[in-house]
Amino acid sequence: MKAMTRESFDPRAAAEELLDGAGALLLKGVFDEERIARIHAKIVAATDAATETGSHFNQSGADALLQRRIWFRDLVNLDRDIAHLMEDPMIFQAMQAFLGSEFVMGSLCASRIMPGFGGQEPHIDYPYWDFYRSQTFPMRTNASFPLNAQGVVIVDPFTEENGATALAPGSQKSLRYPDDTDDFFGSCIRLTGEPGDVVLFFGAAWHCAMPNKSDAGRIGLLVEFLPKFVKPIEDMLTGLDSAFLEAASPEMRQLLGFRYPWPSTPPEPPIT
Repeated sequence: MKAMTRESFDPRAAAEELLDGAGALLLKGVFDEERIARIHAKIVAATDAATETGSHFNQSGADALLQRRIWFRDLVNLDRDIAHLMEDPMIFQAMQAFLGSEFVMGSLCASRIMPGFGGQEPHIDYPYWDFYRSQTFPMRTNASFPLNAQGVVIVDPFTEENGATALAPGSQKSLRYPDDTDDFFGSCIRLTGEPGDVVLFFGAAWHCAMPNKSDAGRIGLLVEFLPKFVKPIEDMLTGLDSAFLEAASPEMRQLLGFRYPWPSTPPEPPIT
């Protein structure tokens, strides 16, 4: 997996690596250790408290114990700075190059993978994640232009032992789910990194979380970015703190879809 630092960062090259290269890219040292450590402590405390009360932030069953998640509205209430991480120029400029200047955020959650988590099946992400129902998609749908990008802000070290995401390099070029003939686990790379690093990848690449065989949890902030015209997968606005919206930067307002005027009645003409 190629890596860029703030000094070597090139948005166009980053976007081309996601589309035409391995499908994944590591941005090194995007956030400082103190900022990440503070966020880490809040996520640990919140997920521990949710587990003790059985609330699990709207999750249920075994997954709520081994894959603890906090979604966008609750993250904003926990610490607004978590949302503001997505405004970082390296992330923002890479996504503008990849998805268009008015891209939006489709989802944001904190994911804490606990020891004993068994991993996932290889898959592709929304809006492709039900592509096995190909008859529900337009004819000739393909990955020649992207409808998705995924980001992971690494909060705990991502290692092979604790289940760092596996990804099949180049698999984004053929829009389909992997099958038994593809030997995903024999050919995949691992998206490892240190706290404060950010991994970007094209969600059409085959990928999955791997088993956590360590004795500690692994926290990452999982964000999905979409072109402006794709409906977000997570309801980002219902119940969101109005004070957060009133204070939102232009970048945050774009991430939440306020630069895109549709649907409207009557339909608004495009801004020229």
